[in-house]
Amino acid sequence: MTSKSKKPAGFSSTKDPYAQREAEKYENPIPSREHILQLIEHSGKPLRRVDISEAFSLASEEQLEALRRRLRAMERDGQLLFNRAQQYCLVNNKNLIAGRVIGHADGFGFIKPDDGSDDLFLSPREMNSLLHNDRALVRVAGIDKKGRREGAVVEILERNTSQVVGRYFKEDGFSYVVPDIKNIAQNVLIQKGGSAKAKKGQIVIVEIVEQPTKVRQPIGRVIEVLGDHLAPGMEIQMAIRSYELPHQWPDELLLEIKPLSPEVPESAKVDRVDLRDLPLVTIDGEDARDFDDAVFCKKTPNGWKLLVAIADVSHYVKLDSALDREAKNRSTSVYFPEQVIPMLPEILSNGLCSLNPQVDRLCMVCELLIDHQGVVSRARFFEAVMNSHARLTYTDVAKMLVDGDKVLAKKYKALLPHLQDLYALYQAMRISRELRGAMDFDTQETKIIFGKERKIEKIVPTERNDAHKLIEEFMIAANSAAARYLNAKKMPRLLRIHEGPSADKLFNLKTFLGELGLKLGGGPQPTPLDYMHLVESIKGRPDAHLIQTVLLRSMSQAVYSPDTKGHFGLALEAYTHFTSPIRRYPDLLVHRAIRHCLQSKSVASFCYGVPEMITLGEQCSAKERRADDATRDVVSWLKCEYMMDKVGEEFDGIISAVTSFGFFVELAEIYVEGLVHISNLGQDYFHFDPVSHQLKGERTNTCFRLGDRVKVLVSRVDLDEKKIDFELVKKQGAVKKAKSSKPEISSKPAKKRRK
Repeated sequence: MTSKSKKPAGFSSTKDPYAQREAEKYENPIPSREHILQLIEHSGKPLRRVDISEAFSLASEEQLEALRRRLRAMERDGQLLFNRAQQYCLVNNKNLIAGRVIGHADGFGFIKPDDGSDDLFLSPREMNSLLHNDRALVRVAGIDKKGRREGAVVEILERNTSQVVGRYFKEDGFSYVVPDIKNIAQNVLIQKGGSAKAKKGQIVIVEIVEQPTKVRQPIGRVIEVLGDHLAPGMEIQMAIRSYELPHQWPDELLLEIKPLSPEVPESAKVDRVDLRDLPLVTIDGEDARDFDDAVFCKKTPNGWKLLVAIADVSHYVKLDSALDREAKNRSTSVYFPEQVIPMLPEILSNGLCSLNPQVDRLCMVCELLIDHQGVVSRARFFEAVMNSHARLTYTDVAKMLVDGDKVLAKKYKALLPHLQDLYALYQAMRISRELRGAMDFDTQETKIIFGKERKIEKIVPTERNDAHKLIEEFMIAANSAAARYLNAKKMPRLLRIHEGPSADKLFNLKTFLGELGLKLGGGPQPTPLDYMHLVESIKGRPDAHLIQTVLLRSMSQAVYSPDTKGHFGLALEAYTHFTSPIRRYPDLLVHRAIRHCLQSKSVASFCYGVPEMITLGEQCSAKERRADDATRDVVSWLKCEYMMDKVGEEFDGIISAVTSFGFFVELAEIYVEGLVHISNLGQDYFHFDPVSHQLKGERTNTCFRLGDRVKVLVSRVDLDEKKIDFELVKKQGAVKKAKSSKPEISSKPAKKRRK
């Protein structure tokens, strides 16, 4: 029987500094995390759970269970350490760091600290007991040869891998699965009788029944056989499982949407501005199925009035409904080649929330007054009901406005004057955009064309015309207006922030440019306009797109956050995402904030505060990266499959990236990338210079640098690793510099990119 614990002398169990916060959150509150930490610190020794409960006079089963969960959560978050004597102690040693594990295909890994400090290196030995995405507490064990902090695992705080997708093998009586996701370097051993009749080489889903230890690999059992390795569409099924993408609708959600009909009920149209007679149109790609936005423009004495109507998703997706919980869980639609995993069910994404032609739809409208110089002078938002007058495509609109196609002009005779007004406004806004210095990179995007049984026929570059750029410009204007509106109302909101280059990246960029005889203006703090002056100066150079790649890599990744840090790439002080609530959860949050303001409610009564926005921003940013990674994985797999019958063939290409272990080459005209390993570069020792993006031979002085043209032979294609290996046939020399004229600001817009 346990002897009764005494409260530490001088410690008050009733003076919880965060008692009010806990009382607002819970009906039957328990001591806050901060108060528990104070107790253990005041005690000066580790405490058992019973000691903590008695110190706070917690007696009911509900309170004791809540305390158990809180202590476990504090342990997972690295605030407490649970020792072998089953006592809780403080993690107060500056050398103890909690964070998330990032695995590497070569067996080592890193800890990404919760406090935002630099990552710690984990050796393969330390990674033996860990899997990618686990949470762990590590101590700083030393500094490695590269100057990085090395970590040693003290405690595994949380296991985050319960299932693995991979390829099943059986050899010498042992069964194992090679994980598809390359962050997991360990194979999963299959327990006896746990193969579920899988055949060698098939793709399976494995449930982890025993996590790895320092001396043993993870053990699992097959819970589903997805099918054969090369089955059509298998690459997408693997990505869905590997990245744990939600792809099935919960029963609760299906029950909730059952009463929805394809048509908007009349009751929902009440008290809205009626825009059904206004010739709003949607302009999208030929294969688009959901239509977020519609536009209309007319000339005014002072310029133009632009209406950007966005599907009113927040009318249907109510806070904390089953729809809302699943939309938040997904955070974004995921776009694979010829297949989409939507954020919202089809009755909404392709129906009620899609601005389909000739049907009534609810919308949130951003009305912009724009002067003759293309500058927004005023903006307002309102709820409306609309009826799209046409579903237009980028191709047809460009043919009418740019090429003067008479057949299409006759077909859309009633709409043509309005389209011409849109085009005139776009041209004015382009000049305004360039004057403020918004970035405009001509990046090359590609599209995969499939044949029978989902086999790639070819990979083609996508063309962006003025209709694409017109819509993009109007969406940027509406997003920017939404950010300014919510900032003025002092509402908690998610912004899309894009910070400029760090000092280190800027130094490396300027060194690289200097070796090419180029210069980035702006001194220690270049502006977007400085970047664009440089881009203008390299137009016409054969290596222009590779220089643009280096420019892009010098900048930070855009993320969602409530912090007002501006958008460097667009040269805007405030920017958010408002125009795609069908496929992005942050846009839905912005719509809710705008509606809250339109209803004249107080900021304090809004359903979200800044802390919630911080959490949602981190979650949406992470889910966005997950979707991008999954899509990239699928495209890599498909390109490898496409190249399998081309082993032994030779191709011309350009060096697209240089690393310490070789360089990557992008093949001309087919847009596939592969590696020339350093071991295939001849009898020399090559030094890697990351600043100048080159490998240089010690004996021969042979250089391989970003932008060099080479001829390569396809030597190996590995579908499992999603890798293509090349052998160097011939170096054709560096890309010659083109003579550049005096930089000018062009009105030619950029290719599409994620903002």
